[in-house]
Amino acid sequence: MDQMSSRAKLDAEGRRQSLRVDGVSKTYTTNGGSIEVLKDVAFDVGSTEIVGIVGRSGCGKSTLLRLIAGLDRDFTGRISLDGRDILGPGTERGVVFQEPRLFPWLTVEQNIAIAVHEADIPKDEKRQRVADNLALVGLSGFGERFPHEISGGMAQRAALARALTSQPSLLLLDEPFAALDALTKIQMHDELLRIWQRSRVSVVLITHDIDEAIHLCDRIILMSPRPGEIKSITDVKIERPRRRAGAAYSALREQLMTQLGLIS
Repeated sequence: MDQMSSRAKLDAEGRRQSLRVDGVSKTYTTNGGSIEVLKDVAFDVGSTEIVGIVGRSGCGKSTLLRLIAGLDRDFTGRISLDGRDILGPGTERGVVFQEPRLFPWLTVEQNIAIAVHEADIPKDEKRQRVADNLALVGLSGFGERFPHEISGGMAQRAALARALTSQPSLLLLDEPFAALDALTKIQMHDELLRIWQRSRVSVVLITHDIDEAIHLCDRIILMSPRPGEIKSITDVKIERPRRRAGAAYSALREQLMTQLGLIS
């Protein structure tokens, strides 16, 4: 039995599974009828793997992330993490949205501490986790600042620190860098990889930016227009650290853009 369970947690490439999405479909009912947003979506995310989900606006990417986060239970299919069905929000999943969503009346440190406010751990450990994650995202010395006193990139780092403070096994990122300027976005990409190498969590990244997906991800899932279905799953076999140039990079970029119908 144990051997069978162990094998079941390995995907076809031998990666230990962390997240499993199995036959997930989602339909919204409106006054004008129904809208099918996702159709029979299935994929796995291996332990410590970064998987990007890419598609045009309206293909259901963010809806899928909300389902994985447990923020919406109205779907068919199954979603599980480390073998347990996802039935609602949980501290084993950290979420970062496009906007930092920091409470303006709380300091950066207090915003991050929200992640462990209800945790059954000693207060000293809570304070240490907050301090450790402030340092991890490069915000040591800014804990007493309020959100309006820091830049957009720093606010997004604080949101990332908050998501990591509960020590999740899965980090869900919903276009977290889309609102940043180009230079800050590149810096945040490198920061995310540095943090990932330290924390070794599994990551699901929702993005419409092909270059971002190639630079960050181990695998890239392309979604079709609504209803969102999986068009392809591609391994990124470019060694890290990756340069946004070179034959392999250009070939993969062209391949993905062709599959999305952006070039012919």
